[in-house]
Amino acid sequence: MILLAGAFLPPLDFFIVNVALPSIRTDLHASAAVMQLVISGYATAYAVMLVTGGRLGDLYGRRNIFLIGMAGFAASSALCGWASTAPTLIVGRVLQGVSAAVMAPQALASINAIFQEDEKSKALSLYAMTFGLASMAGLFLGGALIALDIFGLGWRSLFLVNLPVIALAAPAALILVTDTRSDRPSQLDVGGAVLLALGLFVLIAPLIEGREQGWPPWAFVLLAAAAPLLLAFWRFERRLEIAGGDPIVAPALLQLPGLMRGLLAALFFYVVAAFWLIFSIYQQEGLGRTPFAAGLAILPAAAGFFLGPFFSGRVRKVFGRYAAAAGMGVQAAGLAATAVMISAGVPRFLFVALFLVGVGQGIALPNLVQTVVRGIDKTRSGLASGLVNSMFQISGALAAALIGGLFFSVLGSATDAKSIGHAYSIAALGIAVCLLIAGWLSSDPAIRRKGGRP
Repeated sequence: MILLAGAFLPPLDFFIVNVALPSIRTDLHASAAVMQLVISGYATAYAVMLVTGGRLGDLYGRRNIFLIGMAGFAASSALCGWASTAPTLIVGRVLQGVSAAVMAPQALASINAIFQEDEKSKALSLYAMTFGLASMAGLFLGGALIALDIFGLGWRSLFLVNLPVIALAAPAALILVTDTRSDRPSQLDVGGAVLLALGLFVLIAPLIEGREQGWPPWAFVLLAAAAPLLLAFWRFERRLEIAGGDPIVAPALLQLPGLMRGLLAALFFYVVAAFWLIFSIYQQEGLGRTPFAAGLAILPAAAGFFLGPFFSGRVRKVFGRYAAAAGMGVQAAGLAATAVMISAGVPRFLFVALFLVGVGQGIALPNLVQTVVRGIDKTRSGLASGLVNSMFQISGALAAALIGGLFFSVLGSATDAKSIGHAYSIAALGIAVCLLIAGWLSSDPAIRRKGGRP
């Protein structure tokens, strides 16, 4: 349970903040771009540091790095909770993402190292369930904490609630968790991490701030710099691999049949992360609901996300390699239904469509990961899994920028419920199209081939 706390907090803090964004925007007098950066800053930092965080545990001991990650997560949560300005909050969210990437990989690695084979299956099942629980808890708890307004903290309690959890979990981990490390740890790729972070920053920041500020020249300069920086990252990784190092993204790994297509599927699939943002804004700013009511309204999707993995195996038996695509199809149908209902002003059965969105994601997510990783040699499956998870976070960051940008561009300066509902519908259909593309990409037989052989 102690290790699961480290796996629970990172996704919890992704979901919990979505319900609070309108309150944060009002309290800090922030722009729409700030709301997008609160999401994308966390996701980008998490994506860039995820592989490095895992390697730190291999090198210096997983319990030690787990505790360091927890301490960093507590400190950055406190910074977010007491932020008095929007820039301070964004910095806190980036530091939260870094700390989460240091903390989270140690949980899974420790489970693999500590538990015996007969216990490991149960432990891994609990680990997988953690993400569904985190989504439900985040969306409900976010609205509940704001409604309770404990000590007059409002949205700040969403971040400060992490402190008592870590205050209990960290000493318990120090006493009860066995420290493990890899016999053959990979080297740190600091240069690659820095170049990737810079490349993603100059891509995402202007996509968000550029629209908000009327596309000033600096936005185009940064966008133009993204391709050279990402190319420099790729060349750095190739040189490091040739020299016998351990790059974050091994170029040789990407040459395996189907892997690149699988990663593209992951990129298009996790655009659905923007759904939680735009639906929360629609509920609160469009319908005038409280954060608590907005959390309750979105709960059917969270419940579906929790229950979806229980149907995952059965769907895989029926649809085979199309299982992930089937889940994405259900998601796309649910999103399209929400768009039609909200646009037509008849959201009577919206909870059914939201449940389909969640169930589809719960089915698609594990099947997509398994589909991609199953075709990779066991010695490289860990690296491939890390790449898929990092791609999810990069997708989440880009989704906040692109889908969020689409939503606010369609909305313009309007503030009425009909305009906000229309902007939601357009953005939701955009997500649905991305899911259909992801489903098509994930259905390629080459993804399932091992070592390039049918």
